[in-house]
Amino acid sequence: MSEAPFRFTLEGRDGAARAGRFTTLHGAFRTPAFMPVGTHGAVKAMTPAEVAATGAQMILANTYHLALRPGEGLIEKLGGLHAFMGWKRPILTDSGGFQVFSLRDTIAAVDDDGVTFRSVYDGTQTRFTPELAARIQEHLGSDVAMCLDQVPPAGVSRRQLEELRQALGDRLEVVSVPGGHVVLWDAFEETAAAVVPFLDAA
Repeated sequence: MSEAPFRFTLEGRDGAARAGRFTTLHGAFRTPAFMPVGTHGAVKAMTPAEVAATGAQMILANTYHLALRPGEGLIEKLGGLHAFMGWKRPILTDSGGFQVFSLRDTIAAVDDDGVTFRSVYDGTQTRFTPELAARIQEHLGSDVAMCLDQVPPAGVSRRQLEELRQALGDRLEVVSVPGGHVVLWDAFEETAAAVVPFLDAA
């Protein structure tokens, strides 16, 4: 991740909708943003120049897959994700949590500290914790990193959702993210407050 703090500037509102500008060490992107997905460090069937030509300002890469293959250590040695991908603009990495919990058959254990699972590639037992997910993303060199999330299955109760929401809040408070990055806690609280009643009505 970058050594300089990022900055978000609110540029406009229309009711509950907001438009802004997010500045990172590798440039700025406007929000809301469409991010092409480079799961394994590349957008399929497109060169970085072709991706940039679409107007994309940012790419999303996947912590789960990159940590398992080729590994964050190798990517760091090669100069980080930007050099690895040949992409000079901002990169967001997800935490890997969605991939872990979408591959539920590979999960061995879930506890208050993290999740233990088998690699989808070779079955090797692996573990993610909030601290480790943040550290992996630091080694990858992403501009925007996500906190490890726990994705509930369909049909989750309101009580279970509230417990997961509180657990994520605790993780956001305890994980120290290098580079001076700021957790947008207010935005998380607003989103969570909107999601719970929505699920009640659904």
